[in-house]
Order: sequence, then structure tokens, then C-alpha cells
Amino acid sequence: MMTVKFLIYNTLGILLASCTAKTADREPAQMPTQENVAKLTQQQIRNAGIVLEFPKVTPVSSVLRLNGRIDVPPQNMVSISAPLGGYLKSTNLLPGMHVQKGQVLAVLEDQQYIQLQQDYLAGSARIKYLQTEYERQKSLNSSKSVSDKTYQQAEADFRAQQVAVSALAEKLRLAGINPHQIGADRISRSVNIYSPISGYVSRVNVNIGKYLAPTEVLFDLINPSDIHLALKVFEKDLDKIRKGQQVLAFTNSRPERKLACKVILVGKDLSAERTAEVHCHFQQYEPDLLPGTFMNAELAVESRHATVLPDEAIVSFEGKEYIFIPGKDGFTMTEVQTGNSENGVTEILAPADLRRTRCVTKGAYSLLMFLKNKSDE
Repeated sequence: MMTVKFLIYNTLGILLASCTAKTADREPAQMPTQENVAKLTQQQIRNAGIVLEFPKVTPVSSVLRLNGRIDVPPQNMVSISAPLGGYLKSTNLLPGMHVQKGQVLAVLEDQQYIQLQQDYLAGSARIKYLQTEYERQKSLNSSKSVSDKTYQQAEADFRAQQVAVSALAEKLRLAGINPHQIGADRISRSVNIYSPISGYVSRVNVNIGKYLAPTEVLFDLINPSDIHLALKVFEKDLDKIRKGQQVLAFTNSRPERKLACKVILVGKDLSAERTAEVHCHFQQYEPDLLPGTFMNAELAVESRHATVLPDEAIVSFEGKEYIFIPGKDGFTMTEVQTGNSENGVTEILAPADLRRTRCVTKGAYSLLMFLKNKSDE
């Protein structure tokens, strides 16, 4: 009987111990308390240079950050071609070279230029004969010495030759030859290609001796004096942009140099990526800005009153942002959500009831270092 009781008590004891162990396993481990509170002595506070201030309410602009590239208006980009074609005799152009309006870019030669001048000179000589014959037939017709048909034929031949000579003269001008500067002893087999604008050469597509068809482009010229900035703006932000708004643009290589621009045109067509182009004009011409250069831009779209703290009052830790608020137990590390930053201050979006709470505005980084060092111990 005693053996049975002993076995029962022993079994109950083992079950009780097992349940106790399982209960202990299920209980959460005790977390260290106040691990986000920095407790400093007065001497440490003075050494850290801690300053307390209330957040300020100030106008803050909402900045839209964009990117784009420098573009040139179509009227400032010129593709040079030879309207009648020909063989390239000479050119000294290289990409990047500066050219002046009226400068000779290339010299072309071809037998068709000789033939064109020959036809023009022969037609001009014949027109004098036809004019004389027309005037003679007109005089005879007035006295009824010749029939009306003869007079009309003479007039038709003269008018047709006038048209033919005028057409040949325009072809000469199109080729770059002045019809008034050619003669029987002044026929040239070559023509000059002149620059219609001042600017620089962006592309050279030819080489000496190559035959150029009328549709081929010899050179591409750009006049950069009227460059502008083409920014890509997403559809959701288009309603925030207006003509005349100020923009600050900068390159990745020199982000500290902000170039002032003004919005001159807001695009109305959306691309497949749901973006539209916004064109901005530089307020001051910068010769070192080249078409095609990628740029970043900042556009202030609105201004509102917001709760702000100095930038140095906000510290980052493990991907989050924090401020320190003083209390009776020390300085509590409090997570915040920030907005826009400008002029050394940052907008605090949350917590929203921070306006009447004193915060650490100087020495926040020292408090963060104190907490990190304490957690490493």
C-alpha cells in the first residue's frame, strides 16, 4: 500500500515539475527596461552641450525633385546637306569645333555644276534673241504684216525661255552659286557649303572623296545660346507645376552649383511611362552646359506652415529617425517621421502633438552615442 502511494506521489511530482518547466518556457524573457532612455549626470549634460528648445512653426516649401536633360530648340539645330549632291573635295571640321555664320564648311565638286552653269549661260543668251524676235513680231503684228499666230508663237517662246532661265538661276542658288557671278570665262566645277548659324559642330558624317547624295547629311550644327532644360514629370505631379515657376538645376558632378531656371512650357502629352515634359529656360547662359547633359532639378510647388526642428536635432539609427525628449528619468529617444528639409531645418510630420514639447536641439548625436555604448556593454 505504501509502495502504491509512493508511486502516485512520485508520478504527480514529475508531472508538476514538467508543467512548471513548460510554463517557464512559455513565459517571455524579461526585456531590459528603459533601454531608449539616456540617463546623464549634470556634468555629462554640460559636456555634451545639450540644448533644449520647443519646435518652431515656420513656412516650409514642398520641393518636387525632378530629373531631365539639356535640350536645344529645333531652330537651333541644323543638319547640313548638299541639295544637288557631289563629291566632297575638302573640309577641316571636327566634332566640337566652333563655326561662325557664313563660314565655309566644305567644298564639293561635280560635273553637274558645270552643266548647270552652261545651261544657264546658254539660256540667258538665247533669251536675248527670243526677246528681240518677240518685239519684232509684235511690231509687225500691229501693222498686220504677220498673222496673230506667228506673233503669239514668238511671245510664247520668249515667256517659256524666261521661265527656264529663272528656274536655272534658282538651281544655281540652291547649289550655292551666284548666277550673277558666272560667265563664259568664269565657270566653276566646285561649290562651297556655308554655315547658316553660329555654333559648334556636333557631328561629322563625311570624309574626303566621298560622293554625297542630296539626301545625305554632311554635318550637324548646334547653336547653344538658347539651350533649355527638359524635365520629366509624372502625371500625378503635373497639376503642381505652372508656367513661370522657379527651378534650381544642378549636375551630378557639381551639385553645389545651382542654376536658376524658369518654367516656360508644361507638356500636355503623356508617354508610356505616364510622364510629360516640362521645359525650363536658363536665366543665364552657361557656355559649359552641353545638349544632352543629364541634370537634376528642385521645384518649390507650395508653401505651408509646419512644425520644424533643426537638422542636428534629428539622428538616424538602423534606418529610422529619432529625436530626444527630456523627462524625469532622462532623455527619451523618440521615433519621428520627417518631411521636407530646407535652410537647416526639417519638417516633423509625426508625432503631431510635438509643438508644446521641449526637444534636444543640440547634442542629440552625443545622446545616441551614449545609448549605443550602453547597449554594447
